[in-house]
Amino acid sequence: MTKLLSFLSLSLLLSPTLHADALRATGDLGIVIEREAHSALIVNTSQKTQLARIEDLGDLSHASVVFSRDQRFAYIFGRDGGLSKLDLLQDEVSHRIIQGGNSIGGAISQDGRIIAVSNYSPPGVKLFSADTLELLADIPATYGENQQSKTVGLVDAPNHRFVVSLFDAGEIWVIDATDVKNPHIDKFKNIGKQPYDALISADGRYYIAGLFAEKGLALLDLWHPENGVKRVLENYGKDDEQLPIYKMPHFEGWAMTSDYVFVPAIGRHEVLVLDSRTWQLVKTIPVLGQPVFVMARPDGRQIWVNFALPSNDKVQIIDAPSLTVTHTLNPGKAVLHFEFTPRGENVWVAARDDNQVIVYDTQTLNEITRLPADKPNGIFFSARAHKIGM
Repeated sequence: MTKLLSFLSLSLLLSPTLHADALRATGDLGIVIEREAHSALIVNTSQKTQLARIEDLGDLSHASVVFSRDQRFAYIFGRDGGLSKLDLLQDEVSHRIIQGGNSIGGAISQDGRIIAVSNYSPPGVKLFSADTLELLADIPATYGENQQSKTVGLVDAPNHRFVVSLFDAGEIWVIDATDVKNPHIDKFKNIGKQPYDALISADGRYYIAGLFAEKGLALLDLWHPENGVKRVLENYGKDDEQLPIYKMPHFEGWAMTSDYVFVPAIGRHEVLVLDSRTWQLVKTIPVLGQPVFVMARPDGRQIWVNFALPSNDKVQIIDAPSLTVTHTLNPGKAVLHFEFTPRGENVWVAARDDNQVIVYDTQTLNEITRLPADKPNGIFFSARAHKIGM
């Protein structure tokens, strides 16, 4: 009888149809942030459906998300200092802490063991266990005569490093977390006034910070940090009148292709095109408003651009080979964010004030479907787990 029961149990376990509807893969999952409701939707990007809604996640007005290596867990960084670990298979909060008073984003380490959080208050970077959210290291952003700086533009980098900019100090710090209890920090000073956001190239080589209080960008080559920080585009628009800034560009949404870097111009209705090898300006592309996100389809052929007020109901598409705007779409009111599926056949667009997420076919530009969401803000897919700086 015991052998028979064991055989039946093994047969049921190996049955390909057993509980098939209850099984869930993680590779096509994603998170849609519901800003006003303090909640997040778990979605399936293949079926284009909502799977679950997770509530009580705090202030999500500037929320960002990273994913564990196995794509099972999503880490949500809230503006109120909340750090929430969501289990995408159990549809629940696995762990949640309040780690600071004013947080601006985070990153996950190369090996997936460490979660880093960038804080305005208390000023600095904190490192946590990705497993338990236990605090591993607290790195105050102290500079000058015991002054403290808000930290921005935090990204992961190869060799167990994190890179962050200090807004008030005008510095870039490279944090080596190999020994997470005693992280080593290389500090690059006088990089420019008020770096407000940053990105890292897809290969992990270049860290680029935008400057708010002066023209240009700060570029650090992580392969050759001994060369220091290089200034890029420091003379662009230097003598031109700057338009009012209604929303700052987001550098994580820069587009980098094999040939070009597409950069949202601050206070101008232009997208700047740089040569990705020389970092020299190639062209400026006029667009209908002040760009916020400038993001490339995964194959680099299309560049999608959204805008601050009053043009935030529009999206424009730039053709990368011709460097021209080819299409203008009107998804809905207050387009705040968009995210491409891993191979780029679809793009999901958040229209906050229409309470909808719109899914487009990127080849035909036809609308596929609309999903209801309460003031959707950021959209983040689990494929980010395997990308540097995402």
